[in-house]
Parts: sequence; structure tokens; C-alpha cells
Amino acid sequence: MKLILFFVAGFAMIFTLLGLKSQKGKAPGLVGGHLAPPKAAPNCVSSEIDVQPEKKVAPLHGTRADIIAAIKATGGTVTSESDSYISATYMSRIFKFVDDVELRHDKEDIWHIRSASRVGYSDRGVNRKRVEAIRAILTK
Repeated sequence: MKLILFFVAGFAMIFTLLGLKSQKGKAPGLVGGHLAPPKAAPNCVSSEIDVQPEKKVAPLHGTRADIIAAIKATGGTVTSESDSYISATYMSRIFKFVDDVELRHDKEDIWHIRSASRVGYSDRGVNRKRVEAIRAILTK
């Protein structure tokens, strides 16, 4: 039993260290005035995509200040902001995986959003849940 726990703990430590090393960087930013398109992996959702309906979320409605407050209330850290663009990061508790959330102001109180994992393939729906948690705060 101790041997199994040793291997599991060792695997988890190596997995964490490799994951943290490959997560350095920043959000992709705007591409041609729009949020970057989602990657092929199912670990990203965006309101600016029409080709992959499984990755589609609705844009958010709110002021810039309300959006920033909702990001902070859901555990995000704002990393960049301007009048028309906001980026934030979220980090998972155990393995410290980093996810990027980006928002682009469209018109009036409409903000397009993209939430994506930096590494890995599946996110088990975490990015979609995060967008909906931000939306829930904005609709209160």
C-alpha cells in the first residue's frame, strides 16, 4: 500500500511540475480585433465562434466595472485591462493549472468572452461553468 501511495504522489508531483512549466505565458489577446478562436481541444468556450456550437457561449452584459468585479468575485486575477479589453487568469487549487479569460467590448454593454485552459485537452466543463458563474453575478 505504501508503495502505491509513493508512486501516486511521485506521479502527481512530476505531473504538476511539468504542467506548471508549460503554463507560462499570457492570454492570446485580440486577433484582427476579435478574441482568438478556440483551439481544437474541448477546453475552451467563446462567444465569438459560430463554427463549433459545442464551444459557443452567449456574450455577457454589463459595465466594465461590473465585469471586473464579477471576475474578482469568481476567483480571477485581472492581468490586463483597457476600455475595450480585459484579460484575467484563474488557477486551479490542486495542480495549479492556469486558465485565461478574455473579454472584448462590442457595443453598449455587450462583452464577448473567451475562457480557455492553457494546457491539457479536456477541462471537464470548467471554462463553461466559469463563464456562467460570471454571468450569474452580472445578472444579480
